[in-house]
Amino acid sequence: MKEIDFNQVEESIYDNIGKSLVILAEEVEELIKSARKEESNPLAKEILQDILKNGQVAKELNRPLCQDTGLAVFFVEIGKDLSSIGEIEATINRAVKRAYQDFYLRKSVVKDPVFDRQNTGDNLPAIIHYSFIDGDKLRISFSAKGGGSENMSRLAMLKPSDGLAGVKRFVIETVKIAGGNPCPPIIVGVGVGGNFETCALLAKQSLSRELSDSHPEEKWANLEDELLKEINLLGVGPQGLGGDTSALAVKIEKGPCHIASLPVAVNIQCHSHRHFTLEF
Repeated sequence: MKEIDFNQVEESIYDNIGKSLVILAEEVEELIKSARKEESNPLAKEILQDILKNGQVAKELNRPLCQDTGLAVFFVEIGKDLSSIGEIEATINRAVKRAYQDFYLRKSVVKDPVFDRQNTGDNLPAIIHYSFIDGDKLRISFSAKGGGSENMSRLAMLKPSDGLAGVKRFVIETVKIAGGNPCPPIIVGVGVGGNFETCALLAKQSLSRELSDSHPEEKWANLEDELLKEINLLGVGPQGLGGDTSALAVKIEKGPCHIASLPVAVNIQCHSHRHFTLEF
């Protein structure tokens, strides 16, 4: 059975956290450039250019794209044929602690959510979700989730009779309520199905996909495209100041659900979209 070199895993996570929080992803940069060409609102066009300039300056000065360097969120897919995986959680937390210290990233985790809100000082613990896959691969997806976008996320337990129209209405309403708070243009992650907790995980996991891809099922891919068009007709625009570019992409993941339920969750990501996926 295949063994994992956890020193390699730690160094790869450490290095890529530093890069992803400083360098605007190429896929995001290309979408913003394309949106700027099509944008009809002069102010929105100028803001999109400022976002591109921010990315350039961050890279040149080796500084974070945004002061909110987020919670460290991981999805870990573990191959069933791997010999041992017991060190993975400690490995991830070591990498996060080192990266947030060495790259001078803001620590944003508090121990108690209500009573003292004392900062942990090292951005730990990381939030880690595990699943098992066939084969002998270890796949790790990371996302830095800032407060501005995460706070605008919502979940609804719709009735089955609400159907497709209800799902669309909830997603569009969520983006409209969010306005400029999540620093648009945003990436919209949608989870449909499962139950109360799993639809939220589906929504967040959808943000790990490549922005250029489409859902493998045509009807869901069409819904992604339709929602993106309708969201961009809202006029929220870059930074919420109006324009044609409110979102860069919509990603949907779905799962089976109870006959009496239709859970829907929307997890919003800011335009910096700081993420990566590694495979070992």
